[in-house]
Amino acid sequence: MNLLIILLYLAAMVLIGWYGKRRANSTEDYRVAGRRLGYLFFTGTMSAVVLGGAATIGGVGLGYTYGISGMWMVAAIAIGVMILSLAFAGRLQRLGVYTVSQMLQLRYGGRAVKASSVVMLGYTAMLVVTSTSAYASIFKVLFDLDRPWGIVIGSVVVIAYSILGGMWSITLTDLMQFLIMTVGMFLLLLPFSLHAAGGWSGLHERLDAEFFDPGAMGAESIVTMFVVYTLGLLVGQDIWQRVFTSKTPRVARWGGFAAGVYTLLYGIAGAVIGMGAAAVMPNLDVPDDAFAALAQDYLPEGLGGIVLAAGVAAMMSTASGALIASATVARVDVVPLIARLFGRGAGKDVDQADAGQESGESDSSMRLDRLYVLGIGVIVTVIAMIVPSVVTALTIAYDILVGGLLVAILGGLFWKRGTGAGAASSMLVGALGVLVSMIFFGVDANEPIYVGLVLSVVVYLAVSLLTPRTDAATLTAWRDRVEGSRR
Repeated sequence: MNLLIILLYLAAMVLIGWYGKRRANSTEDYRVAGRRLGYLFFTGTMSAVVLGGAATIGGVGLGYTYGISGMWMVAAIAIGVMILSLAFAGRLQRLGVYTVSQMLQLRYGGRAVKASSVVMLGYTAMLVVTSTSAYASIFKVLFDLDRPWGIVIGSVVVIAYSILGGMWSITLTDLMQFLIMTVGMFLLLLPFSLHAAGGWSGLHERLDAEFFDPGAMGAESIVTMFVVYTLGLLVGQDIWQRVFTSKTPRVARWGGFAAGVYTLLYGIAGAVIGMGAAAVMPNLDVPDDAFAALAQDYLPEGLGGIVLAAGVAAMMSTASGALIASATVARVDVVPLIARLFGRGAGKDVDQADAGQESGESDSSMRLDRLYVLGIGVIVTVIAMIVPSVVTALTIAYDILVGGLLVAILGGLFWKRGTGAGAASSMLVGALGVLVSMIFFGVDANEPIYVGLVLSVVVYLAVSLLTPRTDAATLTAWRDRVEGSRR
């Protein structure tokens, strides 16, 4: 029965993707769902993209290991979504761009900041790889498949519905995934795991006191989670591309804030579920197995399948969001940048930044977008199959993203005196600071992200103050975009 539910779920994803193809009539539809999402769709898709396999299966695993303190990773993501929504989402929505790099070029002018797109492509591609790799953990339980075949099954489904309708298909599947995740986590796994453990009083009887200590994970680890995940949420292309789908700045602001609240509750629920697993299954070798083990052994047949589908939904929502983000960055930013380096066309200073004028683009443009989605999907699937663990690579990508790009992006949004030279220098020095620090402190250490951020701030301020101000025409065009007068 559990197997049948998963198979039906996978088939439903492809069918919804096919339906979404009918809604994608232009490049703007394909990349950002026509910038037409209202509160329900926007909140659902934003929640789904930030709550991936790490937040679901990993969050339960952290609860299994650290108790209620295991909520902090997902809580850091939730705070990032709330800050992004309340402080930035409105002005980002008004810009009318597709990528982070386009925003930087609009704000600073020149092409030096285009290099940011290479870092962003690496980051989004690694998100796809990690989410793709995570399919294997559940498909192995259900189908008894070797890891490569589990990855292929998940990848084929995600690539299929992402190719068909782009962001429209992803939005529709995200809404279904959001509903399945809500039912699976809050209505099934949480009450059943608590019941199996004997309720909250049973948890107190079976678990050590440290499981109820919010600081059990350690202050340094908790703070670093907020630095990496909260700040990373502020500048990730996969998250920004969701902001660009909102109908109005108000939808982006309050729909996103609602997604942040939902994410926080999701993190608390995951930690409590992990505590329930620790009470009834104290000898698991791998904490991340707690999610699937509870679904298989402590829920009735059929209901367990819904919970496992929720786990798959979490992985697929993140994978598909990162896949469309990777394809968009590759086509809009990276390929034109490489073409310029080899003297094959100067392109526009802000490639297709006037997104509103693309509504009538020909089908050939969408076909090319689909080819980018297919190509990157195949590449990341192969990488996921040949690399046994990508946690280290993802850590490097996340640290470089925050250490290299955060200061230039936030500085551009809030400091008029910031210059293109300051932004480009801060990105270079911050990213190099992260990489060099990793050599001395280790890839998994906390120090590299702090070194990169400090260097990036110092260089951005110093170079910006020592170089000529951004020209008035660029700042005027930027202000017009931010104020929503780009048309």
